[in-house]
Amino acid sequence: MPRQIAPSDIDPTAIGEVSAPPFVRLPDPTRLFVRRAQRLNALAEIHELGPYLRFLAALADVQHGIQDGLPDPDLPETEARERAHAFAMPPLARDRFASEALVETLDRLILAASAIEKPRAAADALDRLKLAAPPVRDAMVHNVLADAVAADALAEHVYVAAALQLHFARLAACLDASTLVPVGDGACPVCGGPPVSSMIVGWHGSHGARFCACSLCGTFWNYVRIKCTLCGSTKGIGYLEVEGGPGTVKAETCDSCGCYVKILHQHKDPALDPVADDVATLGLDLLVRESGYRRGSFNPFLVGY
Repeated sequence: MPRQIAPSDIDPTAIGEVSAPPFVRLPDPTRLFVRRAQRLNALAEIHELGPYLRFLAALADVQHGIQDGLPDPDLPETEARERAHAFAMPPLARDRFASEALVETLDRLILAASAIEKPRAAADALDRLKLAAPPVRDAMVHNVLADAVAADALAEHVYVAAALQLHFARLAACLDASTLVPVGDGACPVCGGPPVSSMIVGWHGSHGARFCACSLCGTFWNYVRIKCTLCGSTKGIGYLEVEGGPGTVKAETCDSCGCYVKILHQHKDPALDPVADDVATLGLDLLVRESGYRRGSFNPFLVGY
């Protein structure tokens, strides 16, 4: 059974003492995926989802390994980025994804993923993706960017999502963080994507601050605590966790919208990763769903829960 936690007991870690954290922390693609692979492998050692976590770790290694020599991603024109800033819109539009860099990224990822150990279903899905015509691949890209991956098509989309994560992380890394502005509750200020989870961080200069993590581009953005990351409500916020667990991953529930997003206490465990630990805490999703809340975050590696 999930254990209910009052907001006052969530270990606010001196909310009033947080030194002014930056609004965003842009991803570093050269470190993002190798660290995620390390976390997934560590989690797999002691987890009942070990085979799947090891597959995702190998896929993260692929994301890291194919970066050398990729074409530079094409940022939107300066005028488009300035217009996005002026109208509080994300500068990386999801509806303009076609580019040479993305095609090359997906091609390389498919080739490199052929060599990793994977479940039979994942191997069959990769074979189908290899044979897919460009319009079919484009449709899969659209599905991931629309956060609309069907559970029965997850296997093929996992590879497409991995390529998109790398592509958009490389794009985001080229932006000037000082030009980014809030674009609305539940939306990444870089690409407009939903959070995969949020984290109470222990970073220097931001200790105790909460950052939402984008499921696509890997950007972190600062967000007020004890406030729904989806609808912005500060009323009816609660916290659930698996009884007897380490207390580092909880579900932040909102009675206003009826949804929840996980909150990770990275200041207690620096190894926590917003994507990896979301997958590894599937049991929490199942328990919270029994309490009547809907999952409000998106993780392309955890579709259908």
